[in-house]
Amino acid sequence: MNTPFDQTIDDIRTRGFHNHRLEDHSGTVSRGILSDLRATCEPFRRDLTASLIREWLDFPSPGGRSRKLDLVLAEPSKDATGPDLARLRLCLENKSVVTAHRNRTNRYDDLSDVLSVLHRKKPDAILVATVLVGVAENVLNVPDRVRPFVPPEDFIGRVLPRLSTGDQTLWAEFPHAVSRNRPRDATRTVEKFRELPTRPPGRTDLVAYDYVLLVPVFIDNVCPPRVERDNALGIDVDAEYSRMLDRICKAYTARWHL
Repeated sequence: MNTPFDQTIDDIRTRGFHNHRLEDHSGTVSRGILSDLRATCEPFRRDLTASLIREWLDFPSPGGRSRKLDLVLAEPSKDATGPDLARLRLCLENKSVVTAHRNRTNRYDDLSDVLSVLHRKKPDAILVATVLVGVAENVLNVPDRVRPFVPPEDFIGRVLPRLSTGDQTLWAEFPHAVSRNRPRDATRTVEKFRELPTRPPGRTDLVAYDYVLLVPVFIDNVCPPRVERDNALGIDVDAEYSRMLDRICKAYTARWHL
């Protein structure tokens, strides 16, 4: 099955490395999920086609923080310059915990904060989170520990073409840039994000996500990246992705088309 996460992996392979600081996979995931919802959910497609709702990427969070919401689908405001968050229908947040699994708590807190703010704003809005969970034990930290210490022309001409190609000499060349994940880090990250509350389509009273999708990925910036479908975390990526689309469509239909 081709998912937005496969496209994310293709983007990383083309770019050469994953920039965990920028969460630069988010736009690809948001656009891919939006496209798949158009294709699989008739009520959703009708409302988009009729411009009853519109989409916004990287929309400023209403919580007073500098963060942005990755994807917002809502009815437009009266002046049509932005979304009317009092008529929010879907919000998607995309995170990754790839290089340093100790950051799982910060990413978890980010998702908890968004949940709290948006539920107060619009309790029946569909709230979805996706998290890339890195399973590689060693990761070459290119954004923080390689690129800033290599002259730009040297990085572009000598280092970048070797990234994500399987060139094992990179480990020895940049030993200071290796971030090491412990064997159980990915499992602990999955366990942490599974603590986020979720709710069935009919329970808009619950302060909870409608779906939290966890996607195991192998990204070490040295070997070719991949969606880790054969994983020890008990996650069937394709089945979970299909289940998420179905859950979103059922919730959307129940809340705005019954």
